[in-house]
Amino acid sequence: MALLAQISDLHLDGSERATRRATRVMDYLRALPHPVDAILVTGDIADHGEEAEYEEAARILTAPFPVLTCPGNHDARPAYRKVLLGEAPDHGPINQAHHIAGTAILMCDSTIPGRDEGRLDAQTLAWIDTTLSALPQDTAALIAFHQPPVELHHPLPDSGMLEEPGQLADLLDAHPQVAAVLTGHAHTAAASTFASRPLIVGPAITWTLRMPWEGGQAADRDQPPGLAFHILSDDRRLTTHYRVVL
Repeated sequence: MALLAQISDLHLDGSERATRRATRVMDYLRALPHPVDAILVTGDIADHGEEAEYEEAARILTAPFPVLTCPGNHDARPAYRKVLLGEAPDHGPINQAHHIAGTAILMCDSTIPGRDEGRLDAQTLAWIDTTLSALPQDTAALIAFHQPPVELHHPLPDSGMLEEPGQLADLLDAHPQVAAVLTGHAHTAAASTFASRPLIVGPAITWTLRMPWEGGQAADRDQPPGLAFHILSDDRRLTTHYRVVL
């Protein structure tokens, strides 16, 4: 069994507000009496993709357990690589596989530099296929990236969702060990399905999306930051609990 926390959309920009909200969530996670096996950060770590923002992220995200990240549309690959990964700046997609509590977690780069929409390019799709093919058949896997591959019924996230999701769906059909897909980007806690699997959208740290039927401005900045806890059982069943951190 794997116990994972998911946070998303920190949008660190050097402001006291963004720093305070992200720090509050990480303090809460570090203080849990039963620590999680890992934290998944599903994109938009920085707001402008600047090195100083990633330096702040590196400080805030320090934890006694693994912190796994992937970029979002506000992130910039060169600065992300340099500061968070200690690698030479590069514009190629950032894809990383991790093995946590018997689970393979693929943190994928669905960003298109300069655009809000996402796409898993040919290089990333090939990497996902190769990585999953190399796993033992009894190893469960989770795939995480930024932009949701389905409509969430709000014009803001739906205008920047994952393009050509059928390519990923076809790939997942060949890999039954993938238990679920996890994303961020939408700033709302949501659950749906994709390719006959659970699709879980993590809530945002920075602000919460107000749905059309709720009225008012789309960005509700008064709501507290949220997170998700995922429990992946030995039979590959995913259970998710959402929390806000006051």
